[in-house]
Amino acid sequence: MAEFLYIHIPYCIRKCLYCDFLSLPFNEQAVRRYVESLCKELEIKRNSAGILRTIFIGGGTPTLLPEDCFKQLFSCLRGNFHLSPEIEISVEANPGTVNSSKIESLLSLGINRMSVGIQSFHNNELKTLGRIHTADEAIDALRLIKNSGFKNFSVDLMYGIPGQAIGAWEETLSSAFELSPSHISSYELTAEEGTSLWRLIKDNALRMPEEGLVLDMYNFAIDFLQGRGYEQYEISNFALPVYRCLHNLNYWDRGEYIGAGAGAHSFIQGVRSQNTGDIKTYIESLSNDIVPETETGEISAEDALKEFIFLGLRKTEGLSLAQAINIRPDFIKACEELIDSNYLVISGNHLRVTREGLPVSNMVIVQLFARLGL
Repeated sequence: MAEFLYIHIPYCIRKCLYCDFLSLPFNEQAVRRYVESLCKELEIKRNSAGILRTIFIGGGTPTLLPEDCFKQLFSCLRGNFHLSPEIEISVEANPGTVNSSKIESLLSLGINRMSVGIQSFHNNELKTLGRIHTADEAIDALRLIKNSGFKNFSVDLMYGIPGQAIGAWEETLSSAFELSPSHISSYELTAEEGTSLWRLIKDNALRMPEEGLVLDMYNFAIDFLQGRGYEQYEISNFALPVYRCLHNLNYWDRGEYIGAGAGAHSFIQGVRSQNTGDIKTYIESLSNDIVPETETGEISAEDALKEFIFLGLRKTEGLSLAQAINIRPDFIKACEELIDSNYLVISGNHLRVTREGLPVSNMVIVQLFARLGL
């Protein structure tokens, strides 16, 4: 049974230019109706869960929820699920949506990990991204979280922003490090089709940085963070010892999980499903005790193998070689050319991407799929 739970809160003050996640403008009345429906879905799905090891509340901006809505949600969780004594409970937050009272309330509910969307400590870059906060507000929010008693908090940063110089990226990393987060996520900005950022680039209003500069930024982040005690355990994620994100590791290990909320995905007993992203349909369906899934289906053996490779090679420790050979006896032979090219390496009982292969890991995985006939 699933031991990992994701909850989606699809409300923001304003959608960022690069965002392609399901998000809507905040409206308190709408939020309260949504939380009622969310609790009903959780009640329906409780029998699919074992003892929960992680809960991840993402969005959107979950910290926009009124405090009584958070209390309602956690009353539902504790009334319907068994929580491990060592459970990791994460909530995503943005500067400007947390204050001392909100943080104290989150801690009292048992939330023990915060993931804070900062992206940059430069105001011009924040403006380019369409963020609602300033660099000073980001620093203030992180200091508040740190001083409140949160020992486990993560900072999200972005590189490859239009107009960003490598010196500015180095300063952003330094500013983050000075605030002592236990975890740092360093993501390359991607202009997803249909987003406002994508349209600006298409209209030549913005220009993405050259590939060589983006590569330099990625390599600098690895060297900078590893040199300061952060372990790179996934392509974009770095953690101090014992502070890896257990919830995300379950995704990369292809573990089962329950998703609740509009647009949320679930993976249970080899079946992937997704809830509708239409809030009105979501609320109306759950008023009739129906979980409104728009997609559901068993994963084929071929797709399961592709997921195993793609997700496994995201982790710096790589994928289990024994498991790979059990699925495809010709697996090592298919990897030989990529190993000879120093993109992949066999390390103990694992196959992993090399330092040279990390920046081009998508290309490496595509080539491996081709050699396996996938």
